[in-house]
Amino acid sequence: MPKYLFAYHGGGTMPETEADQAAVMQAWTTWLGDLGNAIVDVGNPTGAAKTLAADGSVSDGGGANPLNGFTFVTATDLDAATGLAKGCPIFADGGTVEVAEVLEM
Repeated sequence: MPKYLFAYHGGGTMPETEADQAAVMQAWTTWLGDLGNAIVDVGNPTGAAKTLAADGSVSDGGGANPLNGFTFVTATDLDAATGLAKGCPIFADGGTVEVAEVLEM
């Protein structure tokens, strides 16, 4: 079955209270749990990044739409993978999910 990358962008506002932080973590835990066997690699959040250009210049990574994390899933096709991403908790914080097929080499 094809593998897909969920690349999480934007969002990332840290909740102020411990209760709000716990609620966000619970939303992610529930959503990832609902993906069940589709998950190949639950992934991780990402931290600081740099972007390297062809001319060798280096800038802070991500710009206006930084990568916040990733997950790998399996699905029958790109539309099915996109459907799996629809309930992602990052949307509640204004973020997006980029869904891309991982091509086998």
